[in-house]
Amino acid sequence: MDLQFHNTLTRRKERFQPLDPQNVRVYVCGPTVYDFAHIGNARPVVVFDVLFRLLRDVYGARQVTYARNITDVDDKILQAAKDSGELIEQITRRTTEAYHDDMAALGALPPTVEPRATQHIFQMVAMIQALIDKGHAYAADGHVLFAVPSMADYGQLSRLDREALIAGARVDVAPYKKDPADFVLWKPSTPEQPGWESPWGRGRPGWHIECSAMALEHLGEVFDIHGGGLDLVFPHHENEIAQSRCAHGTAEMARLWMHNGYVVVNGEKMAKSAGNFFTVRQLLEEGLRGEAIRLALLSGHYRAPLDITREKIAECKGQLDRLYGALRGVDADRRTAPPAKLLEALADDLNTPLALAELHDIASAMNKAKDEEKREALAGGLLAGGALLGLLQDDPDAWFKGAAAAGALSADAIEAMIAARIEARKTKNFPEADRIRDDLLAQGITLEDGPGGTIWRRAD
Repeated sequence: MDLQFHNTLTRRKERFQPLDPQNVRVYVCGPTVYDFAHIGNARPVVVFDVLFRLLRDVYGARQVTYARNITDVDDKILQAAKDSGELIEQITRRTTEAYHDDMAALGALPPTVEPRATQHIFQMVAMIQALIDKGHAYAADGHVLFAVPSMADYGQLSRLDREALIAGARVDVAPYKKDPADFVLWKPSTPEQPGWESPWGRGRPGWHIECSAMALEHLGEVFDIHGGGLDLVFPHHENEIAQSRCAHGTAEMARLWMHNGYVVVNGEKMAKSAGNFFTVRQLLEEGLRGEAIRLALLSGHYRAPLDITREKIAECKGQLDRLYGALRGVDADRRTAPPAKLLEALADDLNTPLALAELHDIASAMNKAKDEEKREALAGGLLAGGALLGLLQDDPDAWFKGAAAAGALSADAIEAMIAARIEARKTKNFPEADRIRDDLLAQGITLEDGPGGTIWRRAD
């Protein structure tokens, strides 16, 4: 099957041709672990999880290497430690665990490899030294900086003019810079800050060099796809390209660059700095389903802005109820191949809205089918298509029964009340049967009577 993805570098959709079909290599920038992940942080995780699933389906699970890093040394982490009084190691450990738990709740597969920045300092120092040796970097005042004018075609990814490049690269006016656009590869650490010995003194790496070194270590000098959020195009990904290409003498770092659009609130980008965000942990603790959050994140095309609200997530929960409802009571084979139309949608630049529409079409066909064998065949396709999107992974009955909130009726208690209601109906004690039904409804339990008996679900 031909895959086509939009390449940020060329600004056009291109046919995907891996360097080695036996080892398809993908790198996606992961979190800086200083706080809980907000819903905007979760979008690239979910988007590139679908890409990972698609590549595994096309090329084979063992033929795809997906690297997503953990940035565990960064000025934001240092500031969080200073503000809280908590040890850096405690912050990074706690927030990394929370990140793993929250992304698992969204149905994201773990990456093939998850490199941590602090475990790759040696590789970073070696790459910085190579850049110095080749005339692309220089040491100054305890810092090492990349010399932007040394790279003739710097800026190809972002396509910004020089003034914009300078404005984006310069955090402050640094007298040790030879050119205002030059950016930091290594910086000195004070005694209370984390640091490592290097040829330029005790210090720590700049953010950009971290990903270049980790990508080299786990994927090689040139690999297939580099992904991340649109906000990383400049300066982070632009600088990754500069470092990697100049250090290795290659014409490219990655063959294809993919970027997901922003999550927005009332048209404004969601960001912690803007204070207009909510975390994945917060939504989950409010009782919103992880799979419904995932569906909301896939409801728009990955390159477009996406407005996420609690109301939208609740609407997505209703859509999942419909899909799970079609599967309820059907004996389906989970080994069925994904539907061709759904595969075609994802193969065309990860068109998840079109792929989701195919799931709903299959559910509609299932609800209309009279023949049980046909329903089972359709159900297999629905499950396989759902799996490619990371959806419909729960047992249908378990989905509707959900997890009991604190103080809520347990599943055993509900089953006992349903049994009592069935017995009341057998003895024609309909007032008692109605009372039990109303009592359950008042506690958020909906009953559905059918030919196969009574099934129940919790209201969300």
